[in-house]
Amino acid sequence: MPTTTDVLVVGAGPAGTAAAITLAGAGRHVTLIDKARFPRDKCCGDGLTTLALRELEALGFDPSMVDDWQVVDGAVLRSPSGREVAVPLPSGRGLGMFAAVAPRLQLDAALVELAAKSGVDMLEGCSFDGSLDQRDDRVVTRIGGGGTIDARYVIGADGMWSPVRRAAGLADPGYLGEWHAFRAYVRDVDGPAARGLHVWFDADLLPGYAWSFPLPDGRANVGFGVLRSVAAAGRGGAMMKEQWSGLLERPHIRAALGARAELDERHLTWPIPAGIDRARLSAGRVLLVGDAAMASDVMTGEGIGQALLTGRLAAEAVLEAGADRPRVAADRYGQAVRHHLVADHRMSAALGRVLAHRRGARAAIAILDHAGEWARRNFARWMFEDEPRAVLLTPSRWHRRPLARPGAWPTVRGAGARS
Repeated sequence: MPTTTDVLVVGAGPAGTAAAITLAGAGRHVTLIDKARFPRDKCCGDGLTTLALRELEALGFDPSMVDDWQVVDGAVLRSPSGREVAVPLPSGRGLGMFAAVAPRLQLDAALVELAAKSGVDMLEGCSFDGSLDQRDDRVVTRIGGGGTIDARYVIGADGMWSPVRRAAGLADPGYLGEWHAFRAYVRDVDGPAARGLHVWFDADLLPGYAWSFPLPDGRANVGFGVLRSVAAAGRGGAMMKEQWSGLLERPHIRAALGARAELDERHLTWPIPAGIDRARLSAGRVLLVGDAAMASDVMTGEGIGQALLTGRLAAEAVLEAGADRPRVAADRYGQAVRHHLVADHRMSAALGRVLAHRRGARAAIAILDHAGEWARRNFARWMFEDEPRAVLLTPSRWHRRPLARPGAWPTVRGAGARS
């Protein structure tokens, strides 16, 4: 086991592997540790936006590494009034992928495999024991079993409860995240949800939504999420469990899933942090990424794309600063996060306030219903983060032909993937 390394990454989910792969690709010695052994499941909606897909492509990821990779060509949105609108994504030869579904059990294991192939020293079943000793030229990190690893930098990619964040003095006491979500896998799906992605804005779930994301072989990831502020104000855990127990039997959801569909296993629940606009991202030689940086989308709760992006940005900041300028690394990382995520976070928060109410959700979907196919397709591209949410407000991110780029892997669409 290495006792010294250039960068120690704690947590081998999408954020940690993205950071590790980026650093290793630039010739740095990287050690990646995780308390789990892979494959391991992760409670998640399993959806991959265009942002996530482009970040995966840039890492050299191959969709064929995930057996149950499912390409998605659009979504069906249902308003509180019952109005349904299909919003298609571009599809066809040479256009690439704009959305997909990949079980985290398989996706994260594939990313760990890619990290190892990239030259990263991967230590599975190795936990961070909560102790960081920051010195002028390095960080001494204690790991399970009493050992230590000396590193120039530590990147904390260890999730919502992040022991690295706590050890670095960056924790927000009492913080429980912005969203709370339930999820389960469903089998024998033979209705429209077997092929398409569905989002239901039921009145009693606002400000939140339910979803069904398709997987191969008649399976789907089904769940719902609500803002924790609403749960704390009266929709507590008991009420959420009651809503979950009858979710699959709501007539419109049952019609989408099909009469034979049933739960494949017990449901899981998890908190989602979405406060990147106020997150404390660094302390000395420690940088936080992914859920540890509260980076999920505040409007949807989606976080894989943001995890991959922050992991890459942290790695690039370390590479630019070098081993002896941790303050520069922290500053560059903070600037990059503000550039890529903070304006979008604020835009998402504003739009989320519109969709939080029955009238706003009904009006938004009614407008889409009366819009033409071009408008619906471009709304879908915006919804799936093909372009930054606040791109119109951030001229530094403008480029030619907005909403006209191909998706990820445009030359290999369908290779190793099901659609």
